[in-house]
Amino acid sequence: APMAAWLSLDGREDLSSSPETFLKISGRGIETQPIKGTRPRFADPDEDRRSAYELQTSAKEISELVMITDLLRNDLGQVCGYGTVMVSEMLRLETLAQVHHLVSTVVGILSPEISAVGALAACFPGGSITGAPKKRAMEIIRELEQRPRGIYCGAIGWLGFNGESSFNIAIRTLVREGNHLSYQVGAGIVADSDPEKEYEETLHKAAGIRLAIQRWQSLRPGG
Repeated sequence: APMAAWLSLDGREDLSSSPETFLKISGRGIETQPIKGTRPRFADPDEDRRSAYELQTSAKEISELVMITDLLRNDLGQVCGYGTVMVSEMLRLETLAQVHHLVSTVVGILSPEISAVGALAACFPGGSITGAPKKRAMEIIRELEQRPRGIYCGAIGWLGFNGESSFNIAIRTLVREGNHLSYQVGAGIVADSDPEKEYEETLHKAAGIRLAIQRWQSLRPGG
């Protein structure tokens, strides 16, 4: 995964195979890469191409990514110089081991008074996992979800003294506490969502983690 991470803190480990960039900062340049839309991979090349094509031509997935790209363009606008924010990529197909995604890239130049920490604080949490409008979406999530998300949908990354910083969106993330393993998956809900298809999407997203756990178990003594 392009934004993978591992943390070991106070008896707990977080292993993230995130494909999504929340923020990357290099000097005064900043970028974010929201992901929306998921389709499964297939061993058969023709079936795999059909799956990717279905994603690329889905009006729902396209409109969802366009909406979130605009939200993140506005988020970067809070911390970047006037006129420097632009969408450099739109609706790019990204193919990973288990799934296809649609990705956009938004870039900008940080205002002189904004530090990397300031940019992180202003843009957090990532709009791709809150929805739009961000504030109201977060209120609804708080009302509906029965427990805190923990590290899930947060961000894992680092701040460099050399002006380089990088943070992911903490999805596809496995948490180990003692002998207990847990992970969370989700899907974006919009007005025309089909509950069955959204549930199927969560299973596609979980496939890689399930496979990793199965392989790990097979390597254990007696596995």
